[in-house]
Amino acid sequence: MTDQPTSTSPAVFDTLVSAGQLAEALRSATPPVVLDCSFELTDLEAGRRLYEGGHIPGAQHVHLEHDLSAPKTGRNGRHPLPSREDFARTMARLGIGDDTQVVAYDNAGGMYAARLWWMLRWAGHRAAAVLDGGLAAWQAAGGALSTQVPAAPAAGGFSLRPALVQTVGFDEVKANIEQPERLVLDARAPDRFRGENETLDPIGGHIPGARNRLFRDNLGADGRFKPAAQLRQEFDALTGGRPGTGLISQCGSGVTACHNLLAMALAGLHGAALYPGSWSEWSAQPGAPIATGAA
Repeated sequence: MTDQPTSTSPAVFDTLVSAGQLAEALRSATPPVVLDCSFELTDLEAGRRLYEGGHIPGAQHVHLEHDLSAPKTGRNGRHPLPSREDFARTMARLGIGDDTQVVAYDNAGGMYAARLWWMLRWAGHRAAAVLDGGLAAWQAAGGALSTQVPAAPAAGGFSLRPALVQTVGFDEVKANIEQPERLVLDARAPDRFRGENETLDPIGGHIPGARNRLFRDNLGADGRFKPAAQLRQEFDALTGGRPGTGLISQCGSGVTACHNLLAMALAGLHGAALYPGSWSEWSAQPGAPIATGAA
């Protein structure tokens, strides 16, 4: 998705960018910063190995645990958000300035790239997009791969601006159970939502009142996001037509929930909030209510 360019400025990509659009942008006078977010939850260094085995030329690798998360305390979830200030320093280190177009991609249908997209918007940076279809789409379009790790860029002038997204914390989500004003959408697999086959967190189940929207349901058979109209129809069917401002997105640790938020943005459902701690934080709180089975 793009905004219409003006006569004096290039198009801004703020949700998705196609492989063809990215290739064209990389040939421009002001190429975007491309960030490879490849990762695997069960092998923390697999993403780096995948990157070293072949990535979009010029792309830098971003590590979910090291670059996009804060230290864990045992109560703040598996991928707690860093401070906005720490995140800004990371983005500046990667050569990103206030006007830099950023394109994120990964090896998993946007599962990790969407986290970076959301965090950039959380820092107030609008020119951030996810490569639709990821590395597979780039290769399918004839894009070359490189094994050369680029030299560290000059630091960018990345400054924090008002957030373009909303967050909610544990207390707000808990209060919402007693006085429901927003609907919680859980991006995890249906079996984990029901409390079955939980392998990542000590306790299985879901937040009472939540509904399940597996993040992979946002993608078509080709690995790209479904058309906006189809996404809107599917979300409306699940939520009863609630506006984005009436929705909270969560998952296991605040990662795949961002994939649903990207899909909602494509569908025109703006204003949905992220619960960053998600199930891994919720289930670690003493006395937190837990539901099992289908919603």
